[in-house]
Amino acid sequence: MALGWKLVIDAADPHRQAAFWAEALGYDVEDNSALIERLRGLGAVGDELVTTVDGRPAWRDLAAARHPEDPFDPGSGTGLGRRLLFQRVPEAKTSKNRLHVDVHSGPGRREAETARLESLGASVLREVDEPGGRWTVMADPEGNEFCVS
Repeated sequence: MALGWKLVIDAADPHRQAAFWAEALGYDVEDNSALIERLRGLGAVGDELVTTVDGRPAWRDLAAARHPEDPFDPGSGTGLGRRLLFQRVPEAKTSKNRLHVDVHSGPGRREAETARLESLGASVLREVDEPGGRWTVMADPEGNEFCVS
């Protein structure tokens, strides 16, 4: 039996990262406000665990982006399929990623996609042109490397 999974990424600002990657990939930022309000009503969640994002309550230290066509739990807003979860950590990124996302832009679209991602806050680190292919190495707003082919 295949296992479900999500990619969890450490972040200084999980909400900014979720917003960037949702826009970059055409994903939806998860809305956990119904769950948060329900838990607040029961007294199970205090204000120290919650913030406000786009006028809605959100987890202070967690934010996620999910594929818009995958199932999700309507009671919690949590994605049940392809999903990136960003969790706040106190320390800054200090070295090269050991894991990265490859964004496939499609034939003849790499330059346009690179420019679009730059407009969202990414930066170009280098262009790679090797016998195995061409791609652009970029960094997201927190400096995590990813590739656009």
